[in-house]
Amino acid sequence: MNRDQIRGASRHLKGRAQTALGGLTGDPARQVRGAVNQVAGGAQYAYGRARDRAEDLADDLAEDGRHLAEAARGRADHLIDEVRDRARDVRRRGADHGRQAIRTADANRTNTLLGLAAVAFAAGWLVRRAR
Repeated sequence: MNRDQIRGASRHLKGRAQTALGGLTGDPARQVRGAVNQVAGGAQYAYGRARDRAEDLADDLAEDGRHLAEAARGRADHLIDEVRDRARDVRRRGADHGRQAIRTADANRTNTLLGLAAVAFAAGWLVRRAR
């Protein structure tokens, strides 16, 4: 319960008392002032209640936002870990293929040299100006 609810409820009660007292004493002005205070107190109480609910809603939304941020952070951490694992795997596989290529080239030196010579000749032939 906030300040506006308390003040609104007390003003409403004050208005009811004024209206009752005006009715007992036969004072129409006091009855009107009492009715005005009742309406104004009810409106202030309703405003305080609405403000209280709005604050609760804002708190709930902020809490939901924190939960969403934590979930996004968790997903991002998971994706980062997954990408790191894949990068390690690719690096390892690349190193394995490189070592295998070196072993194959070392085992077949003549064929490797002939292949390199053919590639160099083809590259030279493709880049020369006149064919």
